[in-house]
Amino acid sequence: MTSVDSAEGRLRELIARGFQFLHPTDGRGELTAVVGVRAHDDVIDVVRLHTEDDAIATRMPADEQNVLMPSRFSWRTRGSVCSVLEALLGLPDDRIA
Repeated sequence: MTSVDSAEGRLRELIARGFQFLHPTDGRGELTAVVGVRAHDDVIDVVRLHTEDDAIATRMPADEQNVLMPSRFSWRTRGSVCSVLEALLGLPDDRIA
């Protein structure tokens, strides 16, 4: 059984909430990040996991053109995977931020 307190448990919770995950690679085929995206209401939530200690999550308007490097956002956090995922899970779904 996976604990919700683990990074894996938090990722499973994001999937249950509708996040879709991508696994971009570089020119050599090496994994560069794990990226989760969920569009809902009038926002897009994006989480990028680079290493265990380097993750970033962003909530932006639904009309943002570049979701990986947004020019506008209403919320952002950066830190360890567990702390970023926990903060993202704590965001309300019924308003922008």
